Amino acid sequence: MAFTAPFDYGAEAELFSGAARPSRGRPMGYRRFASAAEALRFAIEELAPAALAGAALEVGDQRLDMRGMHRLYEASDFPLARRRRNVPPRPRGRATQ
Repeated sequence: MAFTAPFDYGAEAELFSGAARPSRGRPMGYRRFASAAEALRFAIEELAPAALAGAALEVGDQRLDMRGMHRLYEASDFPLARRRRNVPPRPRGRATQ
């Protein structure tokens, strides 16, 4: 999907999921976000890979698939801090041997 440059990360966005259970058993068919940046961060960092593969992000008259979302999330002008995805949690307390 080609989109106009520069992309408006501050525009309202709607995220549609094609998967029945996108993230940790919680269904998500539709979700609205105040900004496209927040929607992109949620999609890339929170959705399960299978859910992201079937997801679509609508920003104004533009519709983005998984590749378009990844491209915008990884762009140098993405305005939010990125978290690494699927990082195992750090152990708490003393480690047992």
